[in-house]
Amino acid sequence: MIKRPRRLRNREVLRKMIRETRIDKAALMYPIFVQEGNQIEEEIASMKGQYRYSIDKLMYELQRVSDAGISSVMLFGIPSSKDEYASAAYADNGIIQKALREAKKEFPNLYYVTDVCLCEYTSHGHCGILRDHYVDNDTTLELLAKTALSHVEAGADMVAPSDMMDGRVLAIRNRLDSKGYVETPIMSYAVKYASAFYGPFREAAGSAPAFGDRKSYQMDFHNKKEARKEALLDVEEGSDIIMVKPALSYLDIIHEIANTVDTPIAAYSVSGEYSMVKAAAQMGYIDEAAIVGEMAVSTFRAGANVYITYFAKELAQYINEGRIG
Repeated sequence: MIKRPRRLRNREVLRKMIRETRIDKAALMYPIFVQEGNQIEEEIASMKGQYRYSIDKLMYELQRVSDAGISSVMLFGIPSSKDEYASAAYADNGIIQKALREAKKEFPNLYYVTDVCLCEYTSHGHCGILRDHYVDNDTTLELLAKTALSHVEAGADMVAPSDMMDGRVLAIRNRLDSKGYVETPIMSYAVKYASAFYGPFREAAGSAPAFGDRKSYQMDFHNKKEARKEALLDVEEGSDIIMVKPALSYLDIIHEIANTVDTPIAAYSVSGEYSMVKAAAQMGYIDEAAIVGEMAVSTFRAGANVYITYFAKELAQYINEGRIG
């Protein structure tokens, strides 16, 4: 035989030399839940190893994130009270706004991305303003833009709308630009499917809808062409990074979108993916580190430039140890 592909697999140094997909810690983003109160570091029952932090305890977690070599975080807020109009989402003294001010003061070198949505803040748990049990798209846009602006004014480096309302990227871009924040990027959850993988997150953030589901605004997971449509619309409206969510069961979509748009692609490895790995590892069914590394590599191999994952700190450690890279 003349052609023997195994020649390039017979030594570790050679395998690493010709590797097609590499992971860098700079491409990892770590989601964190922040809530009102003091001295709170409460483990999330369905997400072992993940916590809800009060702002004072958040500072300790940001130190651990920084020490791990992770440079960017995404903040999710859990307010002390909710109402029909999600007023805590855009309040000057809202949980995210207060957390940003403190975090930017204590850890100015970290890059802060904020989730922009109303579901954690509405009394009904839906991602917008209701009209007869239906989410009113256009009325919701004003509050999303108001929320995004309040985050940026408090110190957010980037905003990430996750609501899946039509036109929200343009509404946010116009509001930020009108206030002089023309350099603040938007990472849109452009391709966000109505997925069963979100279950643990809804416990973590207290954002489960009080009735019905979110299928009238999140995407049907049977559809691929629709993903291209959503991504292209958000690019036209001014999105700087396009996100696909979830990641693990949507690698084909990540690949499709990476070949469709010229903007960077982010992929969110969501709570259900994290919890399944943790549960299987706890039972001794899998090698957690090996699975986490393989999931990350597959996401980058599919075309992602940014990987949002609850395993960010562990992945950074594996990179330092040379176990993946």
